[in-house]
Formats: sequence, structure tokens, C-alpha cells
Amino acid sequence: MRALALASRPPAVVSAIVATGLLLSCLALWLATGSAVVVGTYLGAVVVLGGAGWLMLRDTQVDALEAIAMPDWSVTVAAIDQADLAIAITDRAGRLTCANSLYEDNFGTAKPPPTLDADQPSRDALLRASRDAWRDGRADAGIIRSGAESWAAELERAGRGEDYLIWRFQRQASPDLIEAAIAALRGKLGRALDRAGIAAAIVDPDGFVIANSDGFALRATGEPADDLAHKEFVSYLRQDEEDRISWAREGKGGAPLTMYYMPVTDPDLADHAGADAHPSLMLLVDSGVGLGGGGGDLAAAVPNLEALLGQLPLGLAMADRDGLFLFANPAFMRAAGKEGELPPPYPSDLVVQEDKGALADAVRRFAQGPTTSGDVAVRLSAQPEEPVSLSLAGVRGLGDAAVLLGLTDTSEELRLKRQIAQATKMQAVGQLAGGVAHDFNNVLTAILGICDLMLLRHTPGDSDYDDIQQIRANSSRAASLTRQLLAFSRQQTLRPEVLQLPDVVSEISQMLKRLIGEKIRLQVTHDRNLGRVRADPSQLEQVIVNLAVNARDAMQSKGDGRGQLRISTKRVTAADIRAMRSEIVPVGDYTVLIVSDTGTGIAPDKLGKIFEPFFTTKEQGKGTGLGLSTVYGIVKQSGGFIFADSELGKGTTFSVYLPVYHETAEARQLREAAAKPAAPQREWAGGGRILLVEDEDPVRAVAERALTRQGYEVVTAADGEDGLEHFLKHDKFDLVVSDVVMPIMDGPAMVRKIREKRADLPILFMSGYAEEQLRNEIDISNMHFLPKPFSVAQIADKVANVLAESNAGEG
Repeated sequence: MRALALASRPPAVVSAIVATGLLLSCLALWLATGSAVVVGTYLGAVVVLGGAGWLMLRDTQVDALEAIAMPDWSVTVAAIDQADLAIAITDRAGRLTCANSLYEDNFGTAKPPPTLDADQPSRDALLRASRDAWRDGRADAGIIRSGAESWAAELERAGRGEDYLIWRFQRQASPDLIEAAIAALRGKLGRALDRAGIAAAIVDPDGFVIANSDGFALRATGEPADDLAHKEFVSYLRQDEEDRISWAREGKGGAPLTMYYMPVTDPDLADHAGADAHPSLMLLVDSGVGLGGGGGDLAAAVPNLEALLGQLPLGLAMADRDGLFLFANPAFMRAAGKEGELPPPYPSDLVVQEDKGALADAVRRFAQGPTTSGDVAVRLSAQPEEPVSLSLAGVRGLGDAAVLLGLTDTSEELRLKRQIAQATKMQAVGQLAGGVAHDFNNVLTAILGICDLMLLRHTPGDSDYDDIQQIRANSSRAASLTRQLLAFSRQQTLRPEVLQLPDVVSEISQMLKRLIGEKIRLQVTHDRNLGRVRADPSQLEQVIVNLAVNARDAMQSKGDGRGQLRISTKRVTAADIRAMRSEIVPVGDYTVLIVSDTGTGIAPDKLGKIFEPFFTTKEQGKGTGLGLSTVYGIVKQSGGFIFADSELGKGTTFSVYLPVYHETAEARQLREAAAKPAAPQREWAGGGRILLVEDEDPVRAVAERALTRQGYEVVTAADGEDGLEHFLKHDKFDLVVSDVVMPIMDGPAMVRKIREKRADLPILFMSGYAEEQLRNEIDISNMHFLPKPFSVAQIADKVANVLAESNAGEG
């Protein structure tokens, strides 16, 4: 207590007291001993002990101050308890230190941020923001979704040691535009429209009135207080022989009307539905100058009308008789690609140079001629590639306003059109590639077969042996190209298995490190609780390798060739797909493979072409253009989807969505049956009578010679009709070997006729198309498959195996 009391005094007083006491004690010791050595020793000991005491006193003071400064969390909770903000505080260990009542009511305290109850993209955004906040002191996580609500999330680092994160969540309101439009029509907006002589109603897609202004009811029924909800809109209108419309209540003498309508929908939302799927705001204006039902100074009402129309999400603008802009609401400027800007002097200033004259003439025509309405196709200067429809309607009685213009934001519609066009083109190219590959496989089958037969007559060392081997090697290389074409056209043979994507990635991780080199760092991460997928593991490995090689080339061409290749797997639920609002990916559970790089990126004008066969962004001679087309075909044939996102100078990300496999009862039975040990297969001793049907002469000749050399008796036919005729003459055949696609009568049709006579006769189909595709299209039992191109040894082995299996079944 004395030490603290002394420490509480002013520093000058304490120093004076200590110095006086030390001087007096030294003087007394000198008088008593008369020795300077004793006095010096005493003085040194006092200094040492005094310094130690001062240090102890300072530590005691610091501990006391720290004890006084311990935070009182109850004060903090009271300070952050706000009605419009949900606030939470977490420490560096991620523990929830305190939270206000709004946070507890909406998120609870069991899961502190960033692991609170929200969808997966929101949790990912919160996790990224927390890392940024610890590093930079502040971060913005954007909009997150928890349940049916949306929140804007911000983070801030705080505390003496900056050991805490403050999380602020602000609820985002989602107004109902239709309800807002109905309220506006029944309120000030409706009264302003009535004063301007405009009858207004909101009509649902089936043509029934949802709400109406008093002016509409007055003109339609004569009673302004009438509520016409659930009544048919067109029942209040009539149409004459010249297709002019007027009020039905006013009969044939009624004034012609101009009708303008606009769908009631928020253009900022990614709503893919057409305009007919939304309610519409109908505006009816007399074509003559006398509007009726109005009253007052109409010109004075126009500014009020502009102020009210400015709040609507519908793109509306007004122009005078000279074509000058009087007014354009924010939705109109946003649809014109000029968000946040003031309207230009003329509507024609919003379009490309070639369309300026046509639009200016149209505005003057609607402003000065008869009161009609129509649409004009123009190209906006903000998006000159795609034309848009600009609606115009001549109006009268609104002071200087003479033309009402309407423009809808069509960016989403244009994006969908481009996607549909690209998908249609890819399908057509795929069919072409599949047909070319099928025909080319017949040629390669003949070349490979003849090379095999020639090699039987030559031995290593002969003058022709190396040349024949070179021809065969080049033919095998050509066969690999056709397999890539078949992969793109989704017609290759797959052997799907139920597997986990991380297992496939781990199998080839070492090979990928060798492929990308030492300068590129490979990072592999996997999500938890991934669903299993059904795909061909070897084909999935080819997908990963192709994407990794492309990423390597993109990074090596950028500066010093260094970079990072990131491969990750992610779990995407049906709720996540539904939140994406994708028109391409069906709602369901998916496992996503993500391959991203830090390379040069892909230009936007080339991004839509990268999956086309023979298209490449590499230098001439450094790419075939079949790598990504093969990836595309494998993914699509496996039932998945692939998307590419790229930014020049920053890199490219490929996302492969594979549907989660849910095993059916039938599939489980087949799997259990396949797991049982199979009976040992008998060896085929050789011999037998074979009906060979093939419309390509070279392929038929090679197959006949290959089978004849194995001791089989071979009867050949050039098409299905010829093969059926041979069978009917002499049905003592042990096997039918047939092509699938043939003129006049194809292979499956011939086999069905043959099976009417011999139901147990084994069939071996030869084809360049995918085995799985053929089995889905051909419902024939005891059917076997040999893919083209094949070698002499392959057809001989396959025939022997089929005959052995058939013989084992009979035995």
C-alpha cells in the first residue's frame, strides 16, 4: 500500500525525498567511519536495490492498470443492440464473443460467422471476407442468403491488439413490384394519370384486370369508384373495321384510343421468363386532343407524372414534337446502357450512327402524325452487336409531351439467344464430326487390317517391314484423332463406374506435376461430403490432363512462365442450383470439378468458340484444336456440363458439373450380380461357320481374310438384304458379324429377321459409334460389340471370345 501511495505522488516530489534521504545517510556514515570506500560501497548498494524496487513497482502498476482495463462485455452488448443491424463479435480463434439480440434472433449462437446457417456460396463469401478483414482491417462480403432472407454483410477488425472481428449484417428488403405498382395506381400515381387524361390498369397474363385507376373505371363503366378486379380487360374495349380501338361503353361514336403496355417486372433480376409471363401496365389515351375525364391544367400535371414514372422499374421516356427528350426514367437509361447518366438531347443520341436518321424520323412521325403506336428496331451505341425493340406511342394533351417511348432491358434475353445459338451450332458440328469419324474409321480399319496381313509375310529386317510399321503407326495416330472427334460428338465408347472425383484427381496428381513443370505450383483442395458420380475414370483423367496442359501452356506464355494451377472439387446442392437460376443446368445435386490457372486468359470474343473442334488460341503448329472439344464431349456424354470463365491477364477457370449418382434398386441388383464370381470361360477350339455382313468392300475383305486365316468358314454379304438371303438359304451359322449402319436394310433390322428363325444365334456388331449409344438404341439380346477401327488380331480374338461364351452358355 505504501509503494502504491508513493507511486501516486508527483514524480518531482518523490525524487526530492529519495535524494535527501540518500544524502543524509551517506553523511552520517562518513561521520561514523571516516572511510570513503565504505560510503561508496553503501551508495552502490542503495542504487542497485533502489533500481530493483523501481522495476517491481512499475510492474505492479502495469498489472493494476491492466486489471482495471479488462473489458465489460455487458456494456458492449448494450452498445451494439441496434434495431436495424445484426452485430456479432468474434475473436481470432473464431469464437463468438458477444452478439446483439437481432443477431441471436436470426442466426442463433450455435454457429458463429463465417459458419452460420446460410447457403454454400454465402459461407464461402463470408470466409473470404474474414481473411481479408484480418489482413486489411475491413472487408465487404456482399449479399448473403440465410433461409428466405438476404443480408448485406460487412466486417471490421478492432480491439487494442486488433484481436476481434465485428460482423455487421443489414437485412435487405425484397419489395413486391406488382403490389407496389397496384398501390401506386390506387394512390398518387393513379390520380396523376387521371388528371393527365390517361386511363391505367394492371392486367394479368390471362387478360383479367388486377387493379385499375379511377379514370379507367370512369371511362369503362361511368362510375369512378368501381373496382374492376377479376374482370376481363378486353370486355371494356371495342374494335372497328379499321382495327381502331375505343371504349365499348361509348359505342361507335367513341373516340379512338392509343394503347401502350409494359410488363411489370424488375429488369435488375435475372428473370428468364418472357414478357407474356408477367402482368402488364396498360395505358389508354384518347387519340384526339380532347382527353375527357381530365380536368385542370394538364401541362401542370406533367411534372408530377414524370416524378411518379421515375420510380417505376419500367423503361419510360417522353419526347416533344421536335424530337427532344423531355424526360427519361432511370430504368430507361439503364436499359439503354447509360445507367446513372442524364438523358441526351435526342433519343437518336442513344443509337449507333447508322440508325440515328431512322429513329429521328420515327419520333417525329409519331409526334406530329395520327396518334398511333409501334415498335422500331434499333442498335444501341452501348451494345451495337444486337438490335433491340424501342416502343413508341403518340400522345396528345400532355403539354409539350408528344411521344411516349418504352425500352426494356434485353441483356438477359440476348445472352440466352447467344447460348441457344451456340448450343445449336455445337450440336450440328457434333453430328458432322461423328459422321466424319464413323466413315473415316472404315478407311482406317481397312488400312490397319492390310498392314497386319502384310506384316504376317514380312519379318523384322525386311526392306518393307519398317515402312509397313510406319504406315500402321500413322494409322493408329489417325485413329486417336477420330476417337477425339467421337468424344466431341458424344459417340465414343465409355465404361462408366461409380466413383469419387478426389480419387481420380489423386491418381494423376504425380503425373500432373511432371506435366506442368517445376515453375508452376499445383494446389489441390477437396470439399467435404462430396456425392459420388458415374463416369469413365480413364476419360475423366483425360479431361483433367487436357485442362491442365492448356493451363500450363497459358501460364508458360505469360512472362517468366511461373504460375499456379488450382484443382478443386466442390459440393453443389439442388438449392444452390436453384439459386443460380440457370436455364442450362437442371436442378439437382452435383459434384463440381474446378480447374483454374493464372495464365494469360481468353479474349471475350474467343471464349464462346473454345469448345469447337479444330479451334485453338495457340500459335500455328502448337495445337490441334481437339483438346477442349474432347473435354466437352466427354463431359456431355457423362451427363454433365462444363463452363469457362476467363479474364485477360488474370487467368481462366473451367467448372465441370457432374450429377451425383443415386443408385436405383435395379442398378443395385445388377451390381450385386456382377460382383458374384463368374463361371470359368471355356477356351474356343476354333472353327465354325460365320456370316459376315459389311457394306464397305475394303473392311469386308480384311475381316474375311482375318477370320479365314483362323480356320473359320466365312460367308460374306454386302448389305442387310444380301445377308438375310444367305441366312434363309442356309441357316447353319454359328455367328453373325455385321456392320450397324448400311444402306437399304441396316444391321439391327437384319438381325431381328434372323432371330425370328434362330433366337439363340449370337450377334457381333462392328461400328465406329459408341457401344453404350448402340445398346440404348438396339434392344437385342446376346449382342456383342467390336469398335472400329480394329486390327486383324482384335477381330479374331473377339470372334473367338463370343463363340466360347456362346458355347459355354449352351453347355
